Amino acid sequence: MAAPRVLSALDVARIQLYHFKAIIIAGMSLFTDAYDLFCIAPVLKMLGEIYYHEDSIGTPILSIFYAIALLGAALGQLIVGYLGDRLGRRRVYGLCLLIMVLSSFGCGFSVCTSRRSCVMASLGFFRFILGLGIGGDYPLSATIMSEFANKKTRGTFISAVFSMQGLGILMSSTVTMAVCSAFKTAGEGSSEKTRAAEADIAWRLILMIGSIPAALTFYWRMRMPETARYTALVENDAIKAEKDMQKVMSISKPSEIEEDLPHQPPPPPSSTSSCSYKLFSRRFFSLHGRDLFAASANWFLVDVVFYTSNLLLSQILNLSNKPTSSTNVYDTAFEVAKVAAIVAVCSTIPGYWFTVYFIDRVGRVKIQIMGFFCMAVVYLVAGIPYSWYQSDYNKRNNKGFVIMYGFIFFFSNFGPNTTTFIIPAELFPARFRSTCHGISGAVGKLGAIVGTVGFLWGTKRDEEHKDAFPDVKRVRIAFLILGGVCIAGVLVTYFFTRETMGRSLEENEEDDICTSSAPGSPSASEFPSVTTQSIVF
Repeated sequence: MAAPRVLSALDVARIQLYHFKAIIIAGMSLFTDAYDLFCIAPVLKMLGEIYYHEDSIGTPILSIFYAIALLGAALGQLIVGYLGDRLGRRRVYGLCLLIMVLSSFGCGFSVCTSRRSCVMASLGFFRFILGLGIGGDYPLSATIMSEFANKKTRGTFISAVFSMQGLGILMSSTVTMAVCSAFKTAGEGSSEKTRAAEADIAWRLILMIGSIPAALTFYWRMRMPETARYTALVENDAIKAEKDMQKVMSISKPSEIEEDLPHQPPPPPSSTSSCSYKLFSRRFFSLHGRDLFAASANWFLVDVVFYTSNLLLSQILNLSNKPTSSTNVYDTAFEVAKVAAIVAVCSTIPGYWFTVYFIDRVGRVKIQIMGFFCMAVVYLVAGIPYSWYQSDYNKRNNKGFVIMYGFIFFFSNFGPNTTTFIIPAELFPARFRSTCHGISGAVGKLGAIVGTVGFLWGTKRDEEHKDAFPDVKRVRIAFLILGGVCIAGVLVTYFFTRETMGRSLEENEEDDICTSSAPGSPSASEFPSVTTQSIVF
């Protein structure tokens, strides 16, 4: 009886200091994820100025660099998600952080300083390894936070972890602007050769700085205990689960309250029950196929939109009054970072925190439908009359368009970009939870690759317009396509996605237990839960 009782205690436990500590530990990795994924846009601008000069970085190379980290992330989500269920969340959690930190430094130490092919190949290799660490961190962070949280505020805790991405995006922009300003000032009066050497150091420094916050949490991550739900439900060691939770949280010992409850025989372990089933078995698909489809499809659709929108940000918005021909290597990267910082402060971060506040009040499904719908409206409104924004290559940006475009990031984060991270961590049994979250996230990253690479090639500029905005008609078509993708997200969410607000994670285990119980023995739903009064703050 210890296992269901300690898990019931977790479900109703009051908010405690360890919950916030877990948010910081898990969230710092999401902070690093966002920093590393989104600092590449200004860095590529710098690399183009340093190594390609008049040639500019071609669409094939841009496509590779935007896609390679995302491909690594997709593989990392699949591999680490599976290992998280087989070996335990804690055992592979520290490894992911170590991969991210070391590969971030590896990006900065990319070999060669003169041969661009050597530099780009080395950087691409380390970006792929970095992607493996980033991807692996997604299912583990979401799963660990969901299994530590109580059911009343679980969505708030998981979305708070994910909201650290917004701070990571802002930090990447801030660091880029600071480094560019410092190097530009220090390099005034230097020779052209010296300035080139300094610029080569600048982009490397930008890539390496992002690993510092994550490295500082490595010690605390390694000290985290295994989640009680994994220990009790997968390893079938209820006593260890109880002891681990007593070390970090104030919950009553199940043995202390057992005498107050009627005696009932414990359920058979899920891993050995007669109705136990394997991943991707016919029974798995009958019980969880719809949930896996909904989580994967929604994540695919939102990542097509989210990553394409971020790429559009650096392609079609330019808040600088300087003509393109007058800018240098630092000015170009500075302007890209400035736009990203403004959007992060005004749209991205508020969107995350609106979700944190409303997720356990409104529900996941309603927020996800609202986010998809509002993004569809913005894209269609912006796409249909897009010519009023940019009718020729050198026209100044329309400020109304910039404000409207910011709503895309707000409703993406106060919407499906956050909820698709939360829902897979709440829908599956403990022994499949990390794997299924990883599968959903990997499908999402494939959507990100489709969106970014598709946009780069779909709006490819002519040779005579290297420094111009993308073709107006093609961007208009891209807007309309993205609006259609959002409408598809509304439909998939409405027809296939289940609401998980206020739902105990142990309800996912009932399919393993209920049919395997002997005649007269209780099902999972019959096990009594401890009351709120049993929890000690």
